[in-house]
Amino acid sequence: MRRVGAVLLAVAGVVVLVVVGFLVYASLVFEGDREASLDAWRSNGVEITGTDRSIVIEPTTGAIDAGLVFIPGAKVQPSAYLYKMAGIVEATGMTVVITEPTLNLAFFDTRPLSEFTADAPEVERWFVGGHSLGGVRACQLAADGTRDDADPAVEGLILFGSYCVDDLSGSDLEVLSIVAENDGLSTPEEVASRGGNLPDDTVSVTIEGANHAAFGDYGAQPGDGTATIDRQTARAEISDAVAAFIEELEPAR
Repeated sequence: MRRVGAVLLAVAGVVVLVVVGFLVYASLVFEGDREASLDAWRSNGVEITGTDRSIVIEPTTGAIDAGLVFIPGAKVQPSAYLYKMAGIVEATGMTVVITEPTLNLAFFDTRPLSEFTADAPEVERWFVGGHSLGGVRACQLAADGTRDDADPAVEGLILFGSYCVDDLSGSDLEVLSIVAENDGLSTPEEVASRGGNLPDDTVSVTIEGANHAAFGDYGAQPGDGTATIDRQTARAEISDAVAAFIEELEPAR
């Protein structure tokens, strides 16, 4: 019995160490660049508010009835996307809701889309999107939003340096896939290889000179390529791509 007790105690100790180690790992995030965040907060074109689960960015003028629930990449601080998402809001008139994933990892966030869309109740049409692994999770939420009455209907999907593991090729989703030319993590080749999981009419845009981290503002990321454009140019290119995509959909409504 003593031997069994010692084994159980040792196993429990290992489990505790693994859990503690994982929690420490998950808490070490890529922090957002302060100056980029301040640029977003200082903009007269957007209003930024926080909830206990998200950051909401709304246009101060020219608002449209569409919104985007955006899911950060793994272990990237949500505020690291303020500057780029604020650019999209200014360019399109959309409202953007940046989620704050459980344990900073989208795969551990099982909350339904409706929990985040509730933070912008005035929005009528919803898109979902995300960066890197956040985009993979966005694909799952997009699929849920096309078949689950508990979630709001999803009109489209916007991927930022990401791809779908779920097969959405047969859906009627409007999809935009934005790829960074120098992305060393979600490489253009890898994104293209997963293209069969998206509808045939998916719009694909490549941001020349951008790398994986250029979709946010959080510094260098191990394994990534080198960006040859600055954050202002990357922001403009990303915003223009989303704006053109949204504008193209308007005549069909």
